[in-house]
Amino acid sequence: MRMGVVGLGMGLHLAAWAARLGMDVVAVCDRDPASHAAARERLPGAVLTGRWRDLLDQDLDGVVLANDFDAHVPLALAFLDRGVHVLSETAACADEAEARALVAAADRSSASYSLAENYTLHPHVLLVREAVRAGELGRINLIEADYLHGMSPEGVTGLTGDPAHWRGRIAPTAYCTHSLSPILAITGAQPVEVSAFTVDEAAPRQASTMVVRLSTGALAVTRNGFLQGEPESHWSWVSVRGTLGLAESVRARGERAWSVRVRHEGWTRPDGDVREEERVPPALLLDGEPVERGAEGTVRLLRGFRDTVEHGAEPLVPVRAAVAASLVGVVGAESLARGSRPVPVPLL
Repeated sequence: MRMGVVGLGMGLHLAAWAARLGMDVVAVCDRDPASHAAARERLPGAVLTGRWRDLLDQDLDGVVLANDFDAHVPLALAFLDRGVHVLSETAACADEAEARALVAAADRSSASYSLAENYTLHPHVLLVREAVRAGELGRINLIEADYLHGMSPEGVTGLTGDPAHWRGRIAPTAYCTHSLSPILAITGAQPVEVSAFTVDEAAPRQASTMVVRLSTGALAVTRNGFLQGEPESHWSWVSVRGTLGLAESVRARGERAWSVRVRHEGWTRPDGDVREEERVPPALLLDGEPVERGAEGTVRLLRGFRDTVEHGAEPLVPVRAAVAASLVGVVGAESLARGSRPVPVPLL
C-alpha cells in the first residue's frame, strides 16, 4: 500500500506508525521546511515537498490529511476525485456546505473517506461499547464524554490566542470530534439538536460544554477544551448510563485509567445485591509485544484504513459519521452565538 501524508505535525506520528505496520509511506508534504529534516530521518526514501498538489502525481493508494484543522475539505475532494483513499486526521468539515460537498465527493469516488478518529478505538471506549452492545446497560438514556487538557493559562493562551494558528481561528465548540465520535460509535445514534455553553465567561475560548439530543432519544453531554483535571486515558473520559446500569472510565492514574467500572443496582439482580466490577481491557499485540495503551487507538485506526484500501472493508468512521460529529461543533458555534439556544443539526 502506497501512502502519502500532508502535514508533518501529527501526520509524521501517523506516518511513522504506518511504516511500522508495513505500509509504504512514499511521499510527504509540509509547508515548513524545518519539518522535512525530521521526516527525512524517520521516513528515509520518501519524497518531500512543500506543495500538497505534488502528491496527486505520486500514484498513491491512500493519503493521510493532517494539515490545518479547518482546511481539510479542498484536499479531500481533490484526492477522492483522483481515486485516492482519504484518511482525514481532524474535523471533516468547517460548515454545512463543506459537509455536503464531502459526502457527494465520497459517494461518487471509487475511493473511500475515513475520519482518523482513534478515540473510538481506545481500549476504555471499546470496553464501554461492548457492554452497551451486549445489552448490559439496557436502554441508554445519558452518555457523557470529555476531551480535556489540564494546561496552564499561559499555555492555553499560546494555543488559542494566535489568530494565525488554526486554534486561534476555530470556535471553542469546533474541536469536539474526540468526544462526539465515541458517543456516536457507542450508541449508534445520530446527533439531532445541540445547545452549547461557554464554560467560563471570563475565558470564553478556553472550553465548551455541549448538550446534544440523539436520534435514539438519549441525551449526550460533552466537555471539550482546556480544564484542570485532564483524564489519564489520553485526555478521554466516557460515562454511559442506561435503564439497567452504568459503565464509565475509571478516574485514576496510570494503567487503571484505561479500565471501566460497570455497576448494576440491586433491584436489577435476582439476589438483590449491588454488583460492581472493574474491567481491564486486553492488551493489543504488535509483533508479539503489547502496544502502549495510548497508541492502541492509532494502531487499530491504521490497520482499519489498510483493510479499507487493500480489501474494501467498510471505513471505521465513514464519511457520514465523520460529518455528523464535525457538524455538532459547527452547530454548537451557532448555538453559542444565539445565547445557547438549541440548534438542529443538518440532516445529510
